[in-house]
Amino acid sequence: MDLMISCILWLIFTLVLVIALSFISRGRRKHLPPGPRPYPVIGNLLELGGKPHKSLANLAKIYGPIMSLRLGQVTTVVVSSTTMAKAILKNHDSLFCDRKVPEATLFQSYRHHEFSLVWLPVSPLWKNLRKVCNMHIFTSQKLDANQDLRRRKIKDLLSYVEENCRAGKAIDFGQVAFNTSLNLLSNTIFSIDLVDPNDREFMDTVLGILEEAGNPNLSDYFPLLKKLDLQGLRRRSAVFCGKMFQVFDRLVDQRLKQRQEHSCSISTESKDILDILLNIVQEKSVDIDIKHIKHLFADLFIAGNDTTSITMEWAMAELLHNPEALLKTKLELEQIVGKGNPIEESDISQLPYLQAVVKETFRLHPAVPLLIPRKALEDVEVAGFTVPKGAQVFVNVWAIGRDESTWDKPHSFMPERFLGLDVDFKGRNFELIPFGAGRRICPGLPLAIRMLHLMLGSLINSFDWKLENENMDMEEKFGLTVQKAQPLHVVPVAI
Repeated sequence: MDLMISCILWLIFTLVLVIALSFISRGRRKHLPPGPRPYPVIGNLLELGGKPHKSLANLAKIYGPIMSLRLGQVTTVVVSSTTMAKAILKNHDSLFCDRKVPEATLFQSYRHHEFSLVWLPVSPLWKNLRKVCNMHIFTSQKLDANQDLRRRKIKDLLSYVEENCRAGKAIDFGQVAFNTSLNLLSNTIFSIDLVDPNDREFMDTVLGILEEAGNPNLSDYFPLLKKLDLQGLRRRSAVFCGKMFQVFDRLVDQRLKQRQEHSCSISTESKDILDILLNIVQEKSVDIDIKHIKHLFADLFIAGNDTTSITMEWAMAELLHNPEALLKTKLELEQIVGKGNPIEESDISQLPYLQAVVKETFRLHPAVPLLIPRKALEDVEVAGFTVPKGAQVFVNVWAIGRDESTWDKPHSFMPERFLGLDVDFKGRNFELIPFGAGRRICPGLPLAIRMLHLMLGSLINSFDWKLENENMDMEEKFGLTVQKAQPLHVVPVAI
């Protein structure tokens, strides 16, 4: 009898506890932004679909520019307007400056997230790595000093395209852009080319890392499953990461050996970024070590190359899809630069239509459509709603770029809209933020912008282009970045 009474009392206590927690939960939920009703256990996961940036944009039309979802056990807030993006990335930047780290980026033994400029929380190490980027890699003086290097890489690019032009062969436009950008970066850092024009191995390694990081992962939504890696995403990411770090290990070890053989622990010439960073480590002018350098290289090669090549590919695809815009771009280049000539960096400021083409591509096809997810450091009130501590926050720049209240004919490719419009993409104008904004804005923006205009302008001005096949697929492939589902194969034609 005593056992039965105990069981009944326990049952009553459990029911009361569940009801109390339910009321508490409802009390908390009423302060959350509006959003679709979650299903038991899985929440709103099914509503993401295969292209979450589009699904979330459609949901925002129903629930508003700030909405909440429950993805498994994770509270998620999505902002989809210029005003809400400004609130997160500027007004409350200090409270949303940390990242929500996907399980697939942990890379097992490499622990990349613990040393990565992209994934680290704002901390002394993050500040030191950011300082290295801002003072030693992406300064205007450093970029200006490397103009000859970029000029040589553009010349190599045009020579490769010329060979295919004479042979009447199509090129994979995204791959060519990726390899050019990668060799530029590898020469800036290591003073060598890492790939030849036809090599896809390094590109496939980078794309593999990004695809795994962007794939929906049950471990991200159900923390209890983290150790299991049920979908194998972390394991596959570790394989890709291992290939990349093998390259960095070899190149850094070779340089250290060369410095030792020359009986010089500190290089006085500082001919490339690797020497500069090794000097910093040995002088201890910034608190970083060789391990941090290798992880910084991983960030630069992953984030820098892929986003540049993706934007290049989408820009050319849109221009071929809109021949009037392509003709206007060619005419401007012919008038300012001269037909058939590669462009110089000093020409870019005199090419407003080319700049407008790049901006319009950023608007329609931001390489990272949801940016890197942020995390609320504490409860934050935004637009009268509460974003709870620990919630992940997506800024849907894809939706912002197609917002009908901001843009006329938002789904059309119209570079003209930016002519005479004082809007840039450097984090000040929140209707166009493909690189993010605030303290976590992409540090490689200055180099990416130079390379995009140089490569795209030189290729358009030096050749005519036609599709390998008459029909061009403009579908997207979603990962951490959004690529064309079908690579753009185009045939260069002599002008």
